[in-house]
Amino acid sequence: MLDRIAGIASNDQLGLKASSKPKPQAQIFNQVLQQKKAAINVSKHAQQRLVSRNLQLKQEDIHQLSTAMNELQAKGSKESLLVYKNMGIIANVQNRTIITAMGMNELGTVTNIDSTKFIK
Repeated sequence: MLDRIAGIASNDQLGLKASSKPKPQAQIFNQVLQQKKAAINVSKHAQQRLVSRNLQLKQEDIHQLSTAMNELQAKGSKESLLVYKNMGIIANVQNRTIITAMGMNELGTVTNIDSTKFIK
């Protein structure tokens, strides 16, 4: 009724239906948000360790590690050992940051972690 008094037609009066689809800006925002959630940071120390030990992470490896971090985060993990291929990776799950990396022959005793994930 107020619409009629103010001279403003509502969407129903104009024959327009409210769209349930997100606007393009909202879709772009959601895509960027999902990319940021999936992103993994690699500390300078971890980069040096990867290079010195001749360990390489490809895009598919990053995806596997990201999925593992999502699982660990859902379970409340904070600092985790990720055993993947021929390496062990210590990661801060909350910050999604790889802290350090080591070869399998260096995985004797690992301290200051609250979880371990074996990634296949």
